[in-house]
Amino acid sequence: MKKIQMVDLVGQYQEIKEEVNIGVQQVMDTAAFINGPEVHGFQKELEAYLGIKHVIPCANGTDALQIAMMGLRLKPGDEVITADFTFAATVEVIALLGLTPVLVDVDPETYNIDPEAVEKAITPKTKAIVPVHLFGQCAPMDRLLEIAEKHNLFLIEDNAQAIGATHTFNNGRKKKAGTMGHVGATSFFPSKNLGCYGDGGAIFTDDDDLAHFIRGIVNHGMYERYHHDVIGVNSRLDSIQAVVLRAKLSRLDTYCDKRREAARKYNLAFRAAADIVLPKTVNNCGMICDTCDCHVFHQYTLRITNGKRDALAAHLSEKGIPFGIYYPIPLHKQKAYEDSRYREEDFPVTKQLVKEVISLPMHTELDEEQIAFITTTILDFI
Repeated sequence: MKKIQMVDLVGQYQEIKEEVNIGVQQVMDTAAFINGPEVHGFQKELEAYLGIKHVIPCANGTDALQIAMMGLRLKPGDEVITADFTFAATVEVIALLGLTPVLVDVDPETYNIDPEAVEKAITPKTKAIVPVHLFGQCAPMDRLLEIAEKHNLFLIEDNAQAIGATHTFNNGRKKKAGTMGHVGATSFFPSKNLGCYGDGGAIFTDDDDLAHFIRGIVNHGMYERYHHDVIGVNSRLDSIQAVVLRAKLSRLDTYCDKRREAARKYNLAFRAAADIVLPKTVNNCGMICDTCDCHVFHQYTLRITNGKRDALAAHLSEKGIPFGIYYPIPLHKQKAYEDSRYREEDFPVTKQLVKEVISLPMHTELDEEQIAFITTTILDFI
């Protein structure tokens, strides 16, 4: 059996090696390193894939979130509501812009932001909601969009973990993750489902005026060279990363299908095990049905109950099986984001999840033998 990786980017590269190498060589030959044809080509192809009018590439996913908030002209002191159980980048950019982060609890089954907790947290200073489409599936967008409209709030989708996922609205309409709010932001960090070989990100919107404003922000506030019309930043996707992303975008649906198949095998192995809570998909398709498109399994995350998670983690380490614990410390307990407004009783789900979640290897190159070894090792321990 080949060595098990948490994410096997080397193995994935072998399939696209020739295409990527040719594209990189063309960039080197033309020296079109910044905003070259590869970047514009990727932008158009991603717009078509997502079914959205505007994709604005940028340097990384954190910048994408920050620029989205700058584009909406949020002001210092404005409150922005987001989930307590997620990576720090989401709250980081809120604080960097002088906005006031407001953290709320999450749903115990999907781990996505709890819309009822969102509505309870709204004050006259609230200006935006940032749902994170955690681990590969969309937050409850029907309810969140309803809340945003009711209270006249911006909705900014953090889509760093769910590109390729589809949300089915209550009326049967479907839209891709990141395309439902006023603006969406994503990361192309190498380990993402659509990842480059460095840093990269993008902002999505159907709003023509917002897209124009954001295009200026990402390029030092310039629409014409040396004419700085708005306050901007330097945040551009480079052409070499665009080569990689174009090669992977054409395969993204296949990558998602492979992840779903791996998740299906994990679920079948663990379905009757005590002390293991399987990931739940928003459409209740149980064992991840063949037509499921709601979850793209950026992470395959279990809950291990009855205090067994840390012992299982130690056991996996002994057996050479990588794992991740996302996230071990809630944001409201992080030194940088502590706030006297937060009460421990407001975060019961997050406090439970940080003690129980564990993510297993998940990538496009997982094979039957590896999955069998991982699942057998866990079941033997349990």
